[in-house]
Amino acid sequence: MKKPRILIAKPGLDGHDRGAKVVARGLADAGFEVIYTGLHQTPEQIAEAAVQEDVDAVGLSILSGAHMTLFPRVMELLREKGAENVMVFGGGIIPTDDAEELKRMGVAEIFGPGTPIAEIVSFLEERFR
Repeated sequence: MKKPRILIAKPGLDGHDRGAKVVARGLADAGFEVIYTGLHQTPEQIAEAAVQEDVDAVGLSILSGAHMTLFPRVMELLREKGAENVMVFGGGIIPTDDAEELKRMGVAEIFGPGTPIAEIVSFLEERFR
């Protein structure tokens, strides 16, 4: 089975990218094709990159507290671009209540700080099986 293509993105003004880089590297080490967009990406840039790169999933990493605005906007733009089949997952500092609300909105999963890479890999492998 060919491993899915995953876009890892840092939306908004959040300048802390260590976690995103660790996840990107861990997924690449697990055999996924990974595209990392870098810091300070707008939802429009993320959705456009997802479409251009023909990814299967977008992983959003956020620590700034703007997750309830930025996650839904990325998902809305993906739908507008005909990429509603692209799975969105996320991580960072996201309160439990907000994580549950994001899941109700269609975010596949939220991974908090300290989540083992193996757990994220396992989740993705299961979803794409």
